[in-house]
Amino acid sequence: MEWLPVAAAVFAVPQFLPQLASLWRSGDTAGLSWSWAALTSVSNGGWIAYFALSGFWTALVPATSVTVLAGALAVLLARRVRVPRRHAAVAGGWAALLAVAWAVAGRAGIGTALAASFVLQVVPSVWTAYRTDRPTGISVGTWWLILAELACFGVYGVYRSDPRLIVLGCTGVAASVLMLARAYRYSGCRDRAMNDSGRSTRS
Repeated sequence: MEWLPVAAAVFAVPQFLPQLASLWRSGDTAGLSWSWAALTSVSNGGWIAYFALSGFWTALVPATSVTVLAGALAVLLARRVRVPRRHAAVAGGWAALLAVAWAVAGRAGIGTALAASFVLQVVPSVWTAYRTDRPTGISVGTWWLILAELACFGVYGVYRSDPRLIVLGCTGVAASVLMLARAYRYSGCRDRAMNDSGRSTRS
């Protein structure tokens, strides 16, 4: 069980690379949310502080990697789509709120804020994916890695009796399953449409 954060690190370090590579190569932003990338980067910056204060040293590796790579994805998306001021304000406000929670209540404050807000972090990605008719920009590789990482943290949270990590794991797994279901459903519908088109042409 003590090695679960190490396993999480293995999944988390390259986590955003498939999505970054896909976006860099194709420029396709369909189904991608800037708010998700920005809030993920900010929140994992908060998790760095929480893990350091908790003495979970191995967990610092995935948190740092996600902070950097999700931030890079947010920058790349901002170059391709217009970011509404309201979304930018939410990301900035969330960073300020985490800083206040840390200053006022220390480890417990920032950990509670992070656990309670993880839904806020993943909702933009799920919302955007399901509202987009053709979510061609979603990288299933990234979401499989997110699923694996957060499942590890969820189980580790049960082992360490840490309710914040348990909430993180459960909500992360749920969001990942929803994103993968959306991506594979669209892919299946597209394949069926192509097959139907091919049969119609032949006939």
